[in-house]
Amino acid sequence: MDTVFDVAIVGGGIIGAAAAYKIQKAYPYIKVLVLEKEDQLAPHQTGNNSGVIHSGLYYKPGSKKAKNCFHGRHEIVAFAKEHNVAHNVCGKVVVATDEAELPHMNKIFANGLENQIEGIEKIFAEQVQEIEPFVKSIGGIWVPCTGIIDFVGVTKKLAEIVAGLNSESLVLTSHKVLGFDRTDGIRNIETNQGNFKANKMIFCGGLQADRLAKKDGVPLKEKVVGFRGDYYELNDSGKHKVKNLIYPVPNPEFPFLGVHFTRMTNGEIECGPNAVFTFKREGYGKTDFSFRDTFDALTYGGTWKLLLGNLGFAINEYRRAFSKRLFLKTLQRMIPSLTMEDIRPGRAGVRAQLLGVNGDTRDDFRIEYKDDAIHVLNAPSPAATACLAIGNDIKEMAEKHFDWKN
Repeated sequence: MDTVFDVAIVGGGIIGAAAAYKIQKAYPYIKVLVLEKEDQLAPHQTGNNSGVIHSGLYYKPGSKKAKNCFHGRHEIVAFAKEHNVAHNVCGKVVVATDEAELPHMNKIFANGLENQIEGIEKIFAEQVQEIEPFVKSIGGIWVPCTGIIDFVGVTKKLAEIVAGLNSESLVLTSHKVLGFDRTDGIRNIETNQGNFKANKMIFCGGLQADRLAKKDGVPLKEKVVGFRGDYYELNDSGKHKVKNLIYPVPNPEFPFLGVHFTRMTNGEIECGPNAVFTFKREGYGKTDFSFRDTFDALTYGGTWKLLLGNLGFAINEYRRAFSKRLFLKTLQRMIPSLTMEDIRPGRAGVRAQLLGVNGDTRDDFRIEYKDDAIHVLNAPSPAATACLAIGNDIKEMAEKHFDWKN
């Protein structure tokens, strides 16, 4: 192809699509190329998460997560309304089932107040049951601005708008980037379906973010390690037991939010996810295996420090991944009346976790610039909720470093 694109974006998940949208909207004349290796947009983290519009309750005040979640939440709801994307701001309850959880529940409530989450309030057990009649708790937090949304639908609409704003821009699926180099200031991008040229590049590779960065010469010490999350679904016999969203108080010693109940935009109700180390970054089956991914993860000291530092949790999560009864037991902490007949195995997703060498999760969003490229290195939850705010950050970084002017 002879066309030289102004910018090529690698990765057709919601972050890549949001970056393309923000850039194209601000600079309609710019030729944008989006390359997605799978045969559809949003095939990995975007299309396999719980579909929740997060409020920002858990994130450190002042962090990029907290700021982008706040602004991104408002923007994505407005976008969904404008473009008729399935969504519902239905609210959620965070419930405590044990006295030991109350100090941390109070802490995240204070966090929510500092993050200016509108409408949150502490509620008594009786009030929890008014919202979710089958939940047994000792109290909780009502978060009215949390909701559900079709993130895949958002991604497709973003891509559609990009193509509509500039007929020379392209969003291509089934185009796997195999390599890229630079000649006379132009990026030559090799894919499995031909080569492309671009002046600048933006990498939104998700589960492959670290590999793309290293291939581009970014001196990255951390590695992406995948954690699979398995879901169960409620059968018709159990669906009436969940109205909207029900979350536990998260364990502050574990880097994930815990198993929760989510009513999806299609009316199904999911329970999950757990969090287990996966032997394949893009493996959604319990026995999926990649030698390269496993070798990469298990020869990295950060993986072992995280696993050994959370050994009890890791073992319990792995046992639960293979035991419906143990999974049910976790669910029954919030809804005791659930039975084995009420749940069936559902889908799975894989989280990309950028791990430091000391085993610490690089928890905040991380986007870096090098030479003529921008790399989204870490975009865990609530990145989908915050996608339009993150896309705006990428656009502003591009304006600064790529010298774009209207």
